Amino acid sequence: MLHALRPARRNRVRPLVIALFAALAVSLLPAVALADDTNMFQRLIKQGPVFGAVGAFVGGLLNAAMPCTYPMIAITVSIFGAREAKSRSEAILLSTAFVAGIVTLFTPLLVISALSGTMWGQALANKWVIYGLSAFFAAMAAAMFGAFDLTLPDSVMQRVSSVGGTGYRGAFILGLVCGIVATPCTGPVLGSMIAWIAQTHNVVMGAIVGFSFSLGLGLPFFLVGAFAVGLPKGGKWMLWIKSFFGVVMAIVALYYLKNAVPALTRFARPDNTFMAICGGVVALGLALGAVHLYWDDGGVVVKARKGAGIALCVGGGFLLVAAWQMPKGSLQWEHEEAVAVAKAKTEKRPMLIDFTATWCGACQELSKETFADPRVMERAVAENFVAVKVDATNDDDPRVDAVKGKYKVEGLPTVVIFDSDGKERKRFKEFVGPEPFLAAIEGIN
Repeated sequence: MLHALRPARRNRVRPLVIALFAALAVSLLPAVALADDTNMFQRLIKQGPVFGAVGAFVGGLLNAAMPCTYPMIAITVSIFGAREAKSRSEAILLSTAFVAGIVTLFTPLLVISALSGTMWGQALANKWVIYGLSAFFAAMAAAMFGAFDLTLPDSVMQRVSSVGGTGYRGAFILGLVCGIVATPCTGPVLGSMIAWIAQTHNVVMGAIVGFSFSLGLGLPFFLVGAFAVGLPKGGKWMLWIKSFFGVVMAIVALYYLKNAVPALTRFARPDNTFMAICGGVVALGLALGAVHLYWDDGGVVVKARKGAGIALCVGGGFLLVAAWQMPKGSLQWEHEEAVAVAKAKTEKRPMLIDFTATWCGACQELSKETFADPRVMERAVAENFVAVKVDATNDDDPRVDAVKGKYKVEGLPTVVIFDSDGKERKRFKEFVGPEPFLAAIEGIN
């Protein structure tokens, strides 16, 4: 039976829904601006829509198991009436309406991000933004390790839980707004997805990812509501998930801090031996208790094991990610634009200029996948290119501004190719793979 909302109740619901959308966007903003292409989701999504959908679905499912989401499941199902449904089909429809509300909440965020352009990359040009965002993720890691609770005030929780009521429409509205309660858990994961989608400008992929993430988050609610599935009791396994996310967020905080402090990666090496050692350090940290132990499990020894395990996992994981991202081979680059221009002019050689920055994910991808490609290196040498890399990480450096102004560079990445007469022949303003880059430099002399 369909339960309609009374007009007075509807009038109270609409402003609350709008306010919750706004709060959700604000709460996700730091994570959105911070993330780039180094996490597992982004590696999966590059393999195509199916892999991206699977990665997003798993991310949503893991978020549903977090302590700020999991306890809501049984209570929420009771509120929208699935457990009191008169038939299995009615329970399925009510649960579907609830999940549809979650889909309606999150999917537009990914679609809008695909239309948003490069605003997040531009924000990361400022080192103070990087410091602030690294501090944000460090705080999120501390929260996951139990330093403080990431929860909304009880008054807000009670207000949200009363929205919608029973019936299909009520279930949909409750699903629409209950995502705000899970925001402390979903923010980092969903934020990284939003940031990557913003770089791709792919609206279809944004819709696929948002829909899949919503299904993963809503699946436990659907199973409990539609089929009365009994969920495992909450316990230490939920703390394990929190600790896991804490380690991941601490690694992310260090990873982006290196964009402002490159010395953090001084010891990283892109060889298999170094990465194997880092993996061993992470394994040792896990064995000591970085994830499976918690601060209240015992005395000083347990706390020391937990702390040492976290330190080893975060340090080893950070260096492993940094080393893995480094290109294993590359062109012989000049680093002074004036010197490179003089050499190209004197020796009548073509030139390519790569404007890059440590905070630019697409720039790092160019270095690792395109410029390090053996075919690209071989062709660039065969065509006798002078290659120069302009590091635009420090946007406060007037010399960097002068070089960017000279070549009319508006954003990163930018790669400009000149022939031996100094005439611009090609310009790339986004990531380009080895094949199209080879075609661009073919025959330039």
